[in-house]
Amino acid sequence: MELAGSARKPLPQARAVGIPRPDERVEVTLLLRRRTDVAPFPSVGDLGRVPFSRRRYLTREEFAATHGAHPKDRELVRAFAASAGLEIVSDLPAARTVHLAGPVSAIEPAFGVRLQRWRYPGGTYRGRTGPIHLPSDLAGVVLGVFGLDNRPQSRTHFRRRKVAKAADLSYPPPTVAAAYDFPIGTDGAQQTIGLLELGGGYSASDLTTYFGSLGIPVPRVATVSVDGATNAPTGDPDGPDGEVELDMEVAGSVAPAAALVVYFAPNTDQGFLDGLSTAIHDTTNRPSVLSVSWGGPEESWTTQARDALNSVCEDAATMGVTVTAAAGDGGATDGGPAGVLEVDFPASSPYVLGCGGTKLVLSGTTISSETTWNQLAEGEGATGGGVSQAFPVPTYQDDAHVPHAPSGSSGRGVPDVAGDADPTTGYMVRVDGKGTVIGGTSAVAPLWAGLVARLNQALGAPLGFANPLLYGAAPSATFHEITTGNNDGYSAGPGWNPCTGLGSPDGSKLLAALRAGGSKTLP
Repeated sequence: MELAGSARKPLPQARAVGIPRPDERVEVTLLLRRRTDVAPFPSVGDLGRVPFSRRRYLTREEFAATHGAHPKDRELVRAFAASAGLEIVSDLPAARTVHLAGPVSAIEPAFGVRLQRWRYPGGTYRGRTGPIHLPSDLAGVVLGVFGLDNRPQSRTHFRRRKVAKAADLSYPPPTVAAAYDFPIGTDGAQQTIGLLELGGGYSASDLTTYFGSLGIPVPRVATVSVDGATNAPTGDPDGPDGEVELDMEVAGSVAPAAALVVYFAPNTDQGFLDGLSTAIHDTTNRPSVLSVSWGGPEESWTTQARDALNSVCEDAATMGVTVTAAAGDGGATDGGPAGVLEVDFPASSPYVLGCGGTKLVLSGTTISSETTWNQLAEGEGATGGGVSQAFPVPTYQDDAHVPHAPSGSSGRGVPDVAGDADPTTGYMVRVDGKGTVIGGTSAVAPLWAGLVARLNQALGAPLGFANPLLYGAAPSATFHEITTGNNDGYSAGPGWNPCTGLGSPDGSKLLAALRAGGSKTLP
């Protein structure tokens, strides 16, 4: 049986340069369907119609018991592994994943693939072409198989300011939080913010120096290793270290009493899935919000990978975990060919709070102006945004007047919200021992994660699946609408727009609207 949506093509400009050794060990992740025999899976659409005060989320333990992988499905996979001569590395019912491992000589016939070595301008990878195959008794049981192909899957969405000009501005993250009126009297206490990182690392000395310069205690930090990835600084501030330390310093300084948990995973579709699942189902650290600043154009993912990650984000929505994701730094093309409009995933998932970018000019902590971030002409990037060609319009966007996708079809609008992202009005951070200024929508995702942590603290309950609440809570009164600028494909304007979404937040007014239960519920 061909596994739907699993077909792969080589990376652009890649060429086959050989085959892996028959005894090379390969570890794969199988994502299984949810069980629904104990209770129906909660309709997230129905959840969107419920005011915040009446919402009821599942605990992680409740989800595992009622919607984790079914024991009979897990037994089918175990039987398949035994017949194929594969080892069971782990079996995680809550996350619905089973990890299998074996030599290439057993892996290839088990999944009906031929593995090759590929070289491309950025390096090498083990890959495959065409679809994956499974025994027919696993049809509908196994939703995806990941790890056969270990090409780099996603990229960071941060931009270091190139050369400072006289007119450039930069702000410590708490100054941006004050400008957006993050609720006074909140600091993220009793909250945990998760950060998903697919490379690089941080140094404790950087954190000590940075937070000391702000007069803020260093936050409590825990790290979780996924699929063998660890905190591994590269020493290159333009590399993934810039992402890791930006995320930690923004989230940790705007929600200074929150704990941070950094989930390190490999930069593959398998690593992304396993890292996301680990964070969502983490019963030790229990993050209530997860920030993701990595992604890639929708078409760069296989359908099975998009569907799998979207499914895990839907799990998060039922458990009250808010997922924020950067909408990309390449404008309306997401860094692709001119004229080919595309949005970034996972920001395009309907269960994710997609975060776009603005250019923020402050006088003290007062907003003097705020426009759409677009510095493409200067080589400084622009906010991602547009219309998904993979996901339909969600109910919460029914009144948002999302335009049609380039194909003429309707789809989910990206982003949902925005915040300062222009590197010429960027964030003062510290990376690899040096102070620097960074922008990009990578900064907006942890900024919003910090705001969500402070809202959770004030509300005494998790905001959780935030999108319907934000669209329903009188956006014109709770957001700074961005009506000026474009991202070289779409223009900003009143209300929701495909550059900056609903706009940048007014945290105190948003809190008041949520406490009131939202000004309306969705149809």
